[in-house]
Order: sequence, then C-alpha cells, then structure tokens
Amino acid sequence: MELNSEIPTAPPRDAATVVILRDSPHGPEVFLVKRHGLSDVLGGAYVFPGGKMDAADNAPGHQAYLDQSPQQLHAALGEPDTAPATACGLFIAALRETYEEAGVLFAQNASSGQHQAAPELTGAAKGSDFHQRLESGSFRLQTLAVHPWSRWITPRMPSVTNKRFDTRFFISVMPAGQHAAHDDFEATESAWLRPRVALEQYWEREIELAPPQIMSLAHLSRYQSAAQALEAARASTPPVIMPEAYHENDERVICYPGHARHPVAKRALPGPLQLFWRNKRFEPEGGFEALFA
Repeated sequence: MELNSEIPTAPPRDAATVVILRDSPHGPEVFLVKRHGLSDVLGGAYVFPGGKMDAADNAPGHQAYLDQSPQQLHAALGEPDTAPATACGLFIAALRETYEEAGVLFAQNASSGQHQAAPELTGAAKGSDFHQRLESGSFRLQTLAVHPWSRWITPRMPSVTNKRFDTRFFISVMPAGQHAAHDDFEATESAWLRPRVALEQYWEREIELAPPQIMSLAHLSRYQSAAQALEAARASTPPVIMPEAYHENDERVICYPGHARHPVAKRALPGPLQLFWRNKRFEPEGGFEALFA
C-alpha cells in the first residue's frame, strides 16, 4: 500500500464487513482474505470479507427473507439517524459479501457445499446469484448470526485509499458444517489467524494491513474465545470511529477517539490512540507491544 494524499469530494459510501471467528486450542482465530493486487481499494492487503452496500441489498422485498424485521435490525445497529430500510440493507450487504468473498452463508439449513455459487461465477454475477436465490426462497438469512460491532468512517483525508466509506463491522462465529475460502477473484488468498499472529505477520512484513484492520485485530486479541468477543459485542452499542488524519513533523498521523487531537474525548477502542506512517506502513508509537497496551 502507498500513502494517499488526495482528498475525495464524494460522501462516504455505505459498506459492511464481517469479522468471522472460530475457536482453536490456542485461542480464537479470525478469517482474513487478501484483496486482489489490482483492486482499487486496499489492493494486496488482508481484510475481513466485506464491501459496498449495493442497490439490490436495499430492495424492500428482501425483508421477507430475513429472521428479523427492519425495525429489529435498526435497533440492533444502534444508529438512530439511519433509516430502518438502510439498516436492513446493511445486514444483507454483510451477509452477501461474506457469501461472495468467503463462501460462507449465514442462512437456515445452510451447510458445506449447499447453496454455494457455481465456481464460474465471479464478482457482480455472484451478487446477482445471491439475490436471485434469496428471492426464490431457497434460503432464509440469519441476521441474528452477525452482531454489529463497530462503525468506521474513513477520514476526510484517507490514508491508504482515495475513496471514503462508512463501514459497519459485524462480528460472528463460523457456522458449523461450512468451510471458508477466498473466491480467487476479489480475493486471491485467505487464512485463519489468531489476531496477535496476524499482527505479528504484519510487523514482520509478511502481510499488509490497513489501519481499521490493525486496530480491530488489536481489539480482538484481548478475547480468550469467540463467545467472549460476541458477548462483548452484544453488551455494547457499536462505537462510531471516525479517525482524524494530520501531519506532525512531516509524518502522517491517524488519531482515534480519546486522543487530545480528536474531537471526541471518550475512548472508543482499546489499544493505541495514534498510528504513525513510518517505514511505509502504519505503526503505533512505542513499537509492536503498544498495540496491546
């Protein structure tokens, strides 16, 4: 990734991403996919499955194929100013993107191999396939399986992309009987990693991560099990994280709620309150261990 200096004029686009967890003998693991190197958004970086909310995600008819009403989804999202229909669309976008990029379907009676898209389908075709199957009634989506976790709004001066997104991060447990795998189109590699191990690989330059993933993985590293992480998500309103970017001593710096230079005084996340662009990546002041302080 390269540091971006453009300031986009378009408003942030609604997006959704899903943090999929599973337990291992050494602690919870998270599923990460490597975005295609030619992608115009975080190309080559490891991310959680996700993407933009499409117009089809917001189709009113889809509400009949969910296990919760738009009003229930609106309440779960914790955004009073967001319309219930948009909340519904965000949940659908999260589940669709997980299906497209990871092959995981949060739906009743879904199992490994069942309801999977044909292997020749890629990109928009997979999205169309998802919505066609939804409209056919071949599955009923389980929105209760994903829990709103945090909301990230790209800074006005984005650091590693020239676009802005208003992304809702959902957290979930890997459904039993299914297998997660990258799609070999938008994502070219994938891995199950413990959050701290993913950050160690980032530190050793084995993988690339963007700031929201760095901070989210540092957050996840505090949990001893997937159930503990989900319980924490259920017990709190998703924080709104709108990082502020600025320059200090010719360095690009990103600060987070709770830092003296951020307009929001209350801390939103555990971990460092600043990341510095150094050595062609973002790092906390104080080195690797500062991610977990």
